[in-house]
Amino acid sequence: MSDDHQQRRHPRLELALSVTLSSIDPECDPRSGQPFFRSVQETCANLSRGGAFVRTSEGFEPGRRLLLEFDLPDGHQLEALGRVAWTKRDLAREEARSEEGIGIEFMGGASRQWRALDTLLEERFMEIGPKDD
Repeated sequence: MSDDHQQRRHPRLELALSVTLSSIDPECDPRSGQPFFRSVQETCANLSRGGAFVRTSEGFEPGRRLLLEFDLPDGHQLEALGRVAWTKRDLAREEARSEEGIGIEFMGGASRQWRALDTLLEERFMEIGPKDD
């Protein structure tokens, strides 16, 4: 078992889901100096109760707060606040097998939506089990 897996509080489920990432804090356009917000449609590669790995080439830096909007397979929607915990941007360029993306730690959301996520994770883990690496 890898050190990364041992440090996780929540098991991850490999699950490709569409997710909308929207910045919460304004960014500054380097050319105009004007503030702006970013919203992009991406793919979540794995998900847990504690966070998600999202495939993206967008330059969301660690610490950036985001709103994540998922349409879960059972029809429920999950809206969560999160923060970028780490990126795989540089690593992806060096290792062909590595995916470019960001690790997002969930910081909050509506309790009824968390229950829908918990139900989804429990059902899928019973079917296929958690990711081992």
